Amino acid sequence: MKDPCIFSKSEDIVRLLHEKQIPFEIYQHPAAYTIEDLSSLEIPHKEWIMKNLFLRDDKKKNYYLVTLPGYKKIDLKILSEKISSKRLSFASEIKLYEMMRLEKGHVTPFGVLNNKEKNITMIFDASLQGQIIGVHPLDNTKTMFLYFEDMLTLTKEYAKDVQVYAI
Repeated sequence: MKDPCIFSKSEDIVRLLHEKQIPFEIYQHPAAYTIEDLSSLEIPHKEWIMKNLFLRDDKKKNYYLVTLPGYKKIDLKILSEKISSKRLSFASEIKLYEMMRLEKGHVTPFGVLNNKEKNITMIFDASLQGQIIGVHPLDNTKTMFLYFEDMLTLTKEYAKDVQVYAI
């Protein structure tokens, strides 16, 4: 039997945002697995589209979902120092699916809604404050735009912790 707590499709996210009265815009497009894929598509607000990285520490005990503007580069060594972790690297595709029910190319902050164990720390770039952000709503053929503060509030309900850093 399907677990009713799992958000499995974009319609689940749309319904949740309507229930919470969170405003958003959504656009359909061909599948986009990377920021580079999205940049070639005809969708508005490309400068607001985020990239999302699922990371782990060196002991594979702490997991992080990092969201930052798509145009920004990230230095994992500097980020690991900011969050007091020895070393960060990309988590496996197996862990990505086990922990958030996501596949590579579908990573989104909405994934933490499926993290029942609440063992993922959400990290957002500080430059997002007061901005509109664009993320996949669990489906990489759609991009959803919403206010960062609404995403922040929503992820605080589901993540182990939510942190904002200048990345």
